[in-house]
Amino acid sequence: MKKVILSIALVAFATGAFAQKKVVSAAEKNFKKGDLELALTEIDAALDNPETKDNPETPLLKARILTKKFGQDSSNVASTVETGRAALEQFTKAMEMSGNDKESKVGKEVYKEEIPDLGENFRPYSIRTLKNSAFEKAIVTYENEDMEMAYEFFNLMSDIDPTDTTASFNAGYIANDIGNYEDAKKQFKKLIEVKEYNKLSAYYLLIQIISGEDKEPEEAYKYVTRARADYPDDKTLSEFEVQLLLQMNKMDEAMASVKEALVSDPNNAGLLLRYGYLLEQSGDKAGALEEYKKSVVADPNFFEGNYYTGAIFLDQAREILSKINDLTDDEWEKNAPTMTKQAEGLYAESVQYFEKGLSLRPDNVEIMEILYNVHVRLKNTAEVEKYNKMLVAKLGADWMEK
Repeated sequence: MKKVILSIALVAFATGAFAQKKVVSAAEKNFKKGDLELALTEIDAALDNPETKDNPETPLLKARILTKKFGQDSSNVASTVETGRAALEQFTKAMEMSGNDKESKVGKEVYKEEIPDLGENFRPYSIRTLKNSAFEKAIVTYENEDMEMAYEFFNLMSDIDPTDTTASFNAGYIANDIGNYEDAKKQFKKLIEVKEYNKLSAYYLLIQIISGEDKEPEEAYKYVTRARADYPDDKTLSEFEVQLLLQMNKMDEAMASVKEALVSDPNNAGLLLRYGYLLEQSGDKAGALEEYKKSVVADPNFFEGNYYTGAIFLDQAREILSKINDLTDDEWEKNAPTMTKQAEGLYAESVQYFEKGLSLRPDNVEIMEILYNVHVRLKNTAEVEKYNKMLVAKLGADWMEK
C-alpha cells in the first residue's frame, strides 16, 4: 500500500511539474504570437509556482515579453518607462539566479546582440533590445521637446548599461535643464569616476549646480580642485576657481589664483573682470578700472565688463562730488569748479560703457535709469528725454515715484 501511495504521489508531482512547464511553454508561444497580455498572465503564474519560479529561464521569458511590450508602446509616457524598468528588473533577476555569469546559457540569452533588420520572430528581445528601444524613445521624445520623458528614457538607458557614458551624460544634461538637479548630480558624479572618459563637461555642469543651485561653494571648490588636477590647462576651471574663492571670501587665495591664471591667459575677459573686482575690494579703484577696461578690450560684447567699467567711473565721480561738499568756503571758491568739471568728465566717460551694456541687454531698466540720471547731471536735454520715454514705456509715466 505504501508503494502504491508513493507511486500516486510521484505521478501527481510529475503531472504538476509538467503542467507548470506547459504554462511556461504557452507563455512563450503567446509571446511569439504577439498576445503579450495573455503571455504575461501565464508567465506570472509560472513565477508564482514553486515548480518553475526558481528556474532563471522563467524571469528571462518575462523580461523578453516586457521588452517586446515596451518597444511596441508608442505612447512614450510614464507607464512606458515602468514597463521598461520592469523588464530590466526581470533581466537582472535572471542573471542573479545564473550567478551573474554572462557565459551561461541564460547569460548569453540576456546579452544576445540585436542584429538590425531581423524579422520580428528572430529578434532576441534581450537586454540589448531593451536598451536600443529606450534610445529610440529618448530620441523621439527629445525631438518632440518632451524633456521630462526624454530624461526618463536616457536615464533608463544609463541603468540598463552603466558603462554607456553618452546615455549618462544625456540624462544628466537634460535633468539639469529641467531642474532635476539631484538626478543630474548623480549622473555627473558617476561620469567623473570613469577613468578613460573625457569628463570636462561633466565637471563644468556639476560645479555649476553645486555652487549655483545648492549654494555650497566649499563643496563646489572640492570638485574644481579635483577637475584642475585632471585638466590643469583648462581656462574655464581657472575662472571657476577664482569665482568660488570670491564666494568663500578667500581674497588672498583668489588674488593669487587669478594672477596665475592670467599669466597663461592674459586676454580672458572673465579673469580680467575678477582681477579688477579683487583690486576694487582692496581699495585700488584705479587698478580696478584698468582691469575692467582691459576686459572690454578683450571682449567688446562682454556685458559685465562694460557695466563694471561704467560703474567705477560713476563711483569716482561721486567721490569727487562728496569731497566738494566737505570743502571750506575758501577751498570751495578755489577748487570746486575744477573738481566739478573733473567729476562731469567721469560721468561722460561712463556713458559709452552703459550704452554698450544697454545695447547688449535692451530691456535692462537699471541701465536706462543710470543713463537718464547721468544725462540729467550733464544737462543733455535730448538724451534725458530719450531715456525718459524708454522708462515710461517700460515702467509707466510715474516711474520716478516707484
